[in-house]
Amino acid sequence: MKLASLKSGRDGHLVVVSNDLAWYADASHLVPTLQAALDDWDRMAPYLEVLSRDLEHGVIPRERFHEHDADAPLPRAFQWVDGSAYVNHVELVRKARGAELPESFWTDPLMYQGGSDDFMGARDPIELKDEAWGCDLEAEIVVVTGDVPQGATPEDARRAIRLVGLVNDVSLRNLIPDELAKGFGFVQSKPASAFSPVFVTPDTLGDYWKDGKLHRTLMVDLNGQPFGRAVASDDCTFDFGVLIAHLAKTRRVRAGSIIGSGTVSNRDSDGGPGRPVSEGGLGYSCIAELRMVEKIKTGEMSTPFLKDGDVVRIDVHDDREHSIFGVIEQTVVVG
Repeated sequence: MKLASLKSGRDGHLVVVSNDLAWYADASHLVPTLQAALDDWDRMAPYLEVLSRDLEHGVIPRERFHEHDADAPLPRAFQWVDGSAYVNHVELVRKARGAELPESFWTDPLMYQGGSDDFMGARDPIELKDEAWGCDLEAEIVVVTGDVPQGATPEDARRAIRLVGLVNDVSLRNLIPDELAKGFGFVQSKPASAFSPVFVTPDTLGDYWKDGKLHRTLMVDLNGQPFGRAVASDDCTFDFGVLIAHLAKTRRVRAGSIIGSGTVSNRDSDGGPGRPVSEGGLGYSCIAELRMVEKIKTGEMSTPFLKDGDVVRIDVHDDREHSIFGVIEQTVVVG
């Protein structure tokens, strides 16, 4: 089952989307918003599944699904928490700002709570006031949970995953060092994130979803050129069950919480930090990693962060080269 929210008010208008992303059926007669569905998932999910099957069979009224009309599936959420499943990324980015990676980061997930009151749709522009802030893309996998009890095990947490999707977790790299130096975490350096047009139930993903990981290639393009082709299941130190259990160690996690994987990051085949796609590597899911590799190789970071007019595209395909979650495609607008 694939769910989306069309732009309408603060919380969107819930629709069920066909597997090929071509059609949608209105779900408002069942439940008005995705958050309302998540709050009553055990009761509402079977009805939404029936609607989804009827849509696939073409036996109910349907409308063309246009990804430009989609808001974030959850335009605002009770909680947005980003993790550090790919420690390779954390290590490289910390090196870029001269910070050592504590050994504990390989065994104890790093997480932060971000702003969840305002998310972007997949085709909304990245509005940037100042290019000097160092705007970067961060392509990630996300999950949405049902209720998770305090002290949940990773196995419990995996069973609580209701939906899977993609996010561009925009970062302002040049604001991060001074902000973190205060010792309280991200605020100004983490503007609104953008989510894929649809979120998908794990059962719909089939073998693409195993052991709390998405087993697909995350395709990132920058200005029409391949930038990243990392495999989301590779070099993933912490699966989503571990991340959610970490979050739930001391408190309950409520339905509608969104948990991010952190920037998807693969090492090179020789164990190194990775090569650009143009050089036969898997590339990168953020510019900061490429800049760090440039510094390692040449002593200088030469690739600029995002500029006015740059276009970021993030997608995941199935085996038939069809988009699974829809496309995140955003243009940077400065001013």
